[in-house]
Amino acid sequence: MAGISSITSSTESNESSSVSSNDIKPWIKGFARIGYISRGIVYMLIGALAVMAALGIGGSTSDSSGAFTAVASKPFGEVLLWILGVGLIGIVLWRLIQVIKDPEHVNNGGKSMFRRLANLISGIAYGSLTYNAFAIAMHAKSSGSGSGSKQTLSAKLLAQPFGQWIVGIVGLIIIGFALYEIHKAYTEKYTDKFKRHEMTEKEWELGRKTGKLGLYSRGIVFLLIGYFFIQTAITADPDKTKGLDGALSKLAQQPFGQWLLGIVAVGLFLYGVFQILKGKNRHLTIY
Repeated sequence: MAGISSITSSTESNESSSVSSNDIKPWIKGFARIGYISRGIVYMLIGALAVMAALGIGGSTSDSSGAFTAVASKPFGEVLLWILGVGLIGIVLWRLIQVIKDPEHVNNGGKSMFRRLANLISGIAYGSLTYNAFAIAMHAKSSGSGSGSKQTLSAKLLAQPFGQWIVGIVGLIIIGFALYEIHKAYTEKYTDKFKRHEMTEKEWELGRKTGKLGLYSRGIVFLLIGYFFIQTAITADPDKTKGLDGALSKLAQQPFGQWLLGIVAVGLFLYGVFQILKGKNRHLTIY
């Protein structure tokens, strides 16, 4: 009897777990998918502008604000920015859910706390990106410079007690993130989140290849940004701090710089394609 009771209890527990796993709010999943797709469009815009700059046919080594301004200058561009901003709200909501719930990673201690912190920082960053999209659409903000905003931030940090140490730590964190992106590209761990059984072979290969090239390119760019923060910490000069646009410009200034810029720019464009595929095919489990 005890054995039967144990089996019954185990079965009920499994059934309860299954129900919990399937208790997913479709509107949240929908917002998250739209968020990933919007994120992909932003990277495709940045990559396309940088490719044009590398080819000498216009464009610019721009960050997201510059890309949004380029969109706003086109017919119906402001409408498109509003749509993009609403879409980006989705990725912010998903990051908040990841902070609160930590879906797909239940009860694994320190790693869970680190993930929650990383998702919180990411959510804040995408919240700022969403604000920029709306602000530029409403003419409340000009394009400005991504590097300029980073310089302002680093100047404020340098003014604090132990400011150079703080800026240096930020630089090391950015470099650590860059190496993590490169590691993901090398091991192809990013494919674990794909719903492989629902993808065609061509879609799977496209997701795998664009993810690999895109993550390598993003890793290189963030390595440069982290390096600029370290230089700021050493020299105590906030002008040394560069954002995404500054990192791309620095690449262009190297020997064979236009080629290097072109390769990284194509990689960023492909990262955008990868994000769109990720939005369509990513596992999204919410308990």
